[in-house]
Amino acid sequence: MKRYLPLTSMLIFPVLGWLYAFINRPGAQVYSLVTDLDRAIPLVKVFVLPYSVWIFYIYVCLIYFFLKDPAVYRRSLITYTICALICYGIYLVFQTTVPRPPIDGTDPFTRLLGYVWGRDQPFNCFPSIHCFSSYMVMKALHSSGFRNKLNQTLIYGMSSIIIISTFFIKQHVIFDALAGIILADTVYRLVMRVERAAAKTKPIAQRMNM
Repeated sequence: MKRYLPLTSMLIFPVLGWLYAFINRPGAQVYSLVTDLDRAIPLVKVFVLPYSVWIFYIYVCLIYFFLKDPAVYRRSLITYTICALICYGIYLVFQTTVPRPPIDGTDPFTRLLGYVWGRDQPFNCFPSIHCFSSYMVMKALHSSGFRNKLNQTLIYGMSSIIIISTFFIKQHVIFDALAGIILADTVYRLVMRVERAAAKTKPIAQRMNM
């Protein structure tokens, strides 16, 4: 059981979720980053399915990383936390919104989309948390030593679908996704550099203590 103790670090997610809910409201000035290309993307309700399972998907990926290589798990969790906090800081000073078209119908997809929209106000868009975290697990797998054709197909495929889903259910625009991807890529690289620097100084410190 002691081996699985690091998984308790995932309890940071409820804390981050509470912070997100606290700031998920319009500020004094709300901006729009909607482009003509975003307007041309139709509302496709079925994409609410991959969008809705996002957080569970991230949990599964993190647990999988832990079982394969705890270092990749730790690096991913640190990256997620830093990126989320950076996003929250941006939301507080640069609040954006994405217009939502009217929806009607009683089919399961319409009901689920209405539920998602009801729980998540149309703010806190830039950068996209869905997009940065989905890209992050792709980045983590790519930098790992356990990637293979199967896990690449599953993780790259699912992450791409989730990112695309944010456009088709009008939760995010292209700039939101690009910012999220750039943020995750930058932070993940920095975390890796810090780890490598720490690994180089550790043997020196050990020799000094001998």
